[in-house]
Amino acid sequence: MADVAREAGVSHQTVSRVLNDHPNVRSETRARVLQAIDKLGYRRNLVARALVTKRSRTLGVVSFDTTLYGPASTVYGIEQAARSAGYFVSIVSLKSIDTGGVRDALDYLADQGVDGAVVVAPQRSAAQALAELPPGIPTVAVEGGEAGEVSVVSVDQFAGGRLATEHLLSLGHETVWHISGPSDWLEAEGRVAGWRAALEQAGREAPQPLAGDWSPRSGYEAGRSLARMTDVTAVFVANDQMALGVLRAFTEQGVRVPGQVSVVGFDDIPESEFFSPPLTTIRQNFDAVGRHSIEVLVRLLEDGPEERERLVVPPEFVLRASTARPPEGR
Repeated sequence: MADVAREAGVSHQTVSRVLNDHPNVRSETRARVLQAIDKLGYRRNLVARALVTKRSRTLGVVSFDTTLYGPASTVYGIEQAARSAGYFVSIVSLKSIDTGGVRDALDYLADQGVDGAVVVAPQRSAAQALAELPPGIPTVAVEGGEAGEVSVVSVDQFAGGRLATEHLLSLGHETVWHISGPSDWLEAEGRVAGWRAALEQAGREAPQPLAGDWSPRSGYEAGRSLARMTDVTAVFVANDQMALGVLRAFTEQGVRVPGQVSVVGFDDIPESEFFSPPLTTIRQNFDAVGRHSIEVLVRLLEDGPEERERLVVPPEFVLRASTARPPEGR
């Protein structure tokens, strides 16, 4: 900074004000300092800055199974929001989430000097792990159940399941079958609850859900089972990847979508509009999830621990070509 100050012909304090984007610097002076920074290739010493401010401007992210679209998109949204807020990000990806794994990940991040952490906790075991952790670095959970020991930001999975089911019922389908995600995932649990609530409110019987594991193969196997049933006219699938498998199974079995059976997915993955037919689905706003989780964490860092928050991001219904009225006589 002293070299920059000499090159620009200003004081050390003026360089500091420019680096911290202080408003009380004349535009000509700011330009001269920035030109000197560029000429000298100056980079601020983040370690020294952290020693002075007691803040590293780094946030940790703990996630699980980022091969899945939902967790991967959530982590990306968090990272982009953190960078927009002026923070660096350190990511730890776990093979499985339990109390010991989450504690080890947070200890590792604490050793890296992070100011706080966001834990992507889509499974009930992960939410339980967070509840059992001793006090440590400030933490926010994404998809972590009800706000308890930590604040939670999540998509309203219940509302999403309800939207999908109500759409199919509004088309005239007598009932809606459901292919669920794994039972230990909070997202799958919320979508099942929304599906069931919509059917109950309409006075319709809820068929036994078919269990999947988020993969296209599990959707394919469930689709083969549904294709053999003559009374199925509408299916709500808990994610778009499984819906892709359902569409493949229906095609192989000669079941026309939406001519004979309507299908709704969940997530709105980039490929879903190019499925055959383009998939009607429920969109999750992962950018909003990332932005809100960072906002909650920054408030926690700046204002200190207060009452835990729970922020819910509404899902969005996306109409495409995989749903229609049921065939005549069914």
